[in-house]
Amino acid sequence: MADRIITKDEIRAAVKEAYLQFKGNREGKNADYIPYLAGINSELFGISVVLLDGETISIGDTDYHFGIESVSKVHTAILVLKQYGANAVLQKIGADATGLPFNSIIAILLENDHPSTPLVNAGAITACSMVRPTGDADAKWNAIVSNMEELAGSAPVLIDELYRSESDTNFNNRSIAWLLKNYGRIYDDPIMSLDLYTRQCSLGVNTVQLAVTAATIAGRGINPVTGKKVFDASLAHKITSLIATVGFYERSGDWLYSSGIPAKSGVGGGVMGIMPGLFGIASFSPPIDAAGNSVRAQLAVRYIMNKLDLSVFGGQTVSIE
Repeated sequence: MADRIITKDEIRAAVKEAYLQFKGNREGKNADYIPYLAGINSELFGISVVLLDGETISIGDTDYHFGIESVSKVHTAILVLKQYGANAVLQKIGADATGLPFNSIIAILLENDHPSTPLVNAGAITACSMVRPTGDADAKWNAIVSNMEELAGSAPVLIDELYRSESDTNFNNRSIAWLLKNYGRIYDDPIMSLDLYTRQCSLGVNTVQLAVTAATIAGRGINPVTGKKVFDASLAHKITSLIATVGFYERSGDWLYSSGIPAKSGVGGGVMGIMPGLFGIASFSPPIDAAGNSVRAQLAVRYIMNKLDLSVFGGQTVSIE
């Protein structure tokens, strides 16, 4: 028997309270180094929770398709974990937090040419280079998108304007790709790998799709909406540990300490959190803080977790009724 029971009504109430409390927050600003993102309506705000029985609790702008950006790193990390296995990913990329910004070049040098983790830019570009089949850009892209669709329960849509905007301004990532090539940490053509990474970051998703993805991870690989087994249960704690250690980049420790939930952010304004065995949660709002994390989204997710008194470190068995 569970130590605690949380009702669905309690979750609905916490989600509504979080939305109303932070809807008027004006902190942060849109990512302006990517022109497309700078022009997104900064008032947009939505929250979705998907339970492991497939029920969805949503409020706000949850149908709006925004740039997935770095949250896509989770999806492709799962893909290479499926294709290669956990040990190979550890050897070829790694699983350590850098403690530095997500696009850091210095981190590569400090790690002695190791990308560190698939959830920072260097490791994500390496992950894209690993996606099979090798050497076939179209087939690799289809694998990336199909995997994301299986995780999210519905297909993402490429935002062409965002893709062009990203491609025109990704000078730092170009440097990362060639530095990784120099160190032998790119396993396919570096230009192709960078383009795949840029394209996956330009996919449009909504909060429901991210919450379904998170619930699939929380449910040990079973998509709660489609009922399909997307990945082996043994990989669930691997991806959750990656998210916990570096999901909020250099703010990851503060985030986990204050919220209790492993979560991944993206500069497009999305945040996706995994509460193992219970639910997936996602929130979206464009204004971000200095570390690239959505201000409203992290406030909302943290509020909900604290309101429900939940944490991956709680030490209790919790069920939802």
